[in-house]
Amino acid sequence: MGSQKKWPVRLTVRDREELVRVTTTGVRGASMIMRARVLLALDTSVGEVEAKEVIATRLGVSGETLRLVAKRFTETGGDVHATIARKKRDLPPVPSPVTGEVEARLIAMACSQPPQGYARWSLRLLEKHVALVEDIPDLDHSTIGRVLKKRNCALT
Repeated sequence: MGSQKKWPVRLTVRDREELVRVTTTGVRGASMIMRARVLLALDTSVGEVEAKEVIATRLGVSGETLRLVAKRFTETGGDVHATIARKKRDLPPVPSPVTGEVEARLIAMACSQPPQGYARWSLRLLEKHVALVEDIPDLDHSTIGRVLKKRNCALT
């Protein structure tokens, strides 16, 4: 039981009641309920804890999950809610280069006459022409295809 020695889980009576309430009542995410069950199973304040393999088998999780939940409980200073809740992202999501204005300009270009020597626009041809326009960011042909598909624009 290396993780119990390294990251012991000792719950207060109030924390145990809260975790039991999380696992038995209300509508919560499956991962939140699973982490609450892991904390209840690893709690050393009620007596001796079973072997890690037995707990993992009974709860249907891996031994690594047991270790990570115990580690997070210790790292959060014994905060039950911070342990079972979803972690906040460290980095914000990357904003899409396709804004409404870029989308409108791309659709207008796709609906215009193709360049001299071409019968119709293709995604790769649009990609080359978008790269030539300065105020539109460089877009991949698959991104261009997604934008056109989203707006039901067919290249004909």
